[in-house]
Amino acid sequence: MKNRNKRIAAALLLALTAWAAAACSDSSAPGTGSAVNEAAGNVQTASPSPSQDPVANDGSEAAGGGAAANAGDTTNAGGAANPSGSKGGTDKPAGDKDGQGTAVSGQPSEQVAAQADTVAALINKEFRLPKGYVPDDLVYPDIPFTFSEKIDKRKLRKEAAGALEKLVAGAKKDGISLAGVSGYRSETRQKTLYDNYVKKDGVAAADKYSARPGHSEHQTGLAIDMSGTDGKCAAESCFGGTPEAEWLAAHAAEYGFIIRYPEGKESITGYKYEPWHIRFVGKELAAKLAESGDTLEEYYGAAVPVTGRK
Repeated sequence: MKNRNKRIAAALLLALTAWAAAACSDSSAPGTGSAVNEAAGNVQTASPSPSQDPVANDGSEAAGGGAAANAGDTTNAGGAANPSGSKGGTDKPAGDKDGQGTAVSGQPSEQVAAQADTVAALINKEFRLPKGYVPDDLVYPDIPFTFSEKIDKRKLRKEAAGALEKLVAGAKKDGISLAGVSGYRSETRQKTLYDNYVKKDGVAAADKYSARPGHSEHQTGLAIDMSGTDGKCAAESCFGGTPEAEWLAAHAAEYGFIIRYPEGKESITGYKYEPWHIRFVGKELAAKLAESGDTLEEYYGAAVPVTGRK
């Protein structure tokens, strides 16, 4: 009897084993075992947005520290965008928000300007230079300055420097003696200045007369603050109305420069009137802007959203 029971148990065990094997075989039907690999193979990498334009390179710094002390270091906004813009916004400077496609928290949409190394570039509160940008053709223009040191803020890009030499010579023929106050300024130097102004006057006030790092025209190497050779009212509101300021307003465009932050345009440029701050854009564009009375923002159709900025 015991032997008979053992045989029955063995038969049942064998039957159960066969059933289990068959079940396992069915569970690995085509497609089921490879489901994980197929899912992995379907993971796709997002391609760059077509609106993210390539940006220019470059970058470096200068001498001079301090805060609101150095004359000529009190001003700025800035310029870098598409050179062939036309009024009405058809060539509005394109770029990446915050350089990475995302808006900067607490600020208007911030974008890295495309073609930042062009002379007609637009750099302002909305469009910034690529991080660490330094022009690769900075030179020392042969003009008088209000200081004797051969430091970075004497520099301009080569084309702008040549035009400035002609401008100063032209002014001299008209009995006007001009001198440079502050030209090129690195992003690092601009950060120092801006931070000091914020400590002194607060963010809202500082934003009206000083650019945030990366947003300064001085960093482009195309802008310079000017004064008389005596240095009086250098980069100060009292410069407006002086013979030097009036000559610049009347003749800068003849040499390819514009008064970048004109009177009455504060709500458009985002900066107070700066009769001392001239910006090289080339003779053709300077002539167009002089005739129309437009700022670079208006020309490109890129007025700066200045309200509500923290």
